[in-house]
Amino acid sequence: MTDTTSTLYDRIGGRTGLLKLLRHFYADVRQQEVIGPIFAAHIKDWPAHLENIADFWSGLIGGPAIYRGGMPMKHLSLGLGEVHFEAWLGLWKRNCSTHLPESDATDMIGIADKIGNRLRAIIANHNKPTLDLFS
Repeated sequence: MTDTTSTLYDRIGGRTGLLKLLRHFYADVRQQEVIGPIFAAHIKDWPAHLENIADFWSGLIGGPAIYRGGMPMKHLSLGLGEVHFEAWLGLWKRNCSTHLPESDATDMIGIADKIGNRLRAIIANHNKPTLDLFS
């Protein structure tokens, strides 16, 4: 059962716990054969990226809502497909399950699944061919 007396942010250890999880996760991401090269091509300052991602996750899990980065739009030009989402979510699930108590891992994985579904829909909508009424 999930503890409802504190936020998920608090339960995982606040920003310190969140950054610990993100460091483990992105260490795996950087080694992953499908998504690692995408991150290598686009992320030059890993400490800054981790802080930015921590800002993003913080607001989602009950911590300070300080992210102002427009996450979906940053992913539109990357050519992401289902194989990329599966790799990302698989690593996220493994890291959450390894580094968090079961109920907190389940909550973090559920949020990631929603993010993945939302991003898939945004990318699919963005990639739809438009009907040119004037051609």
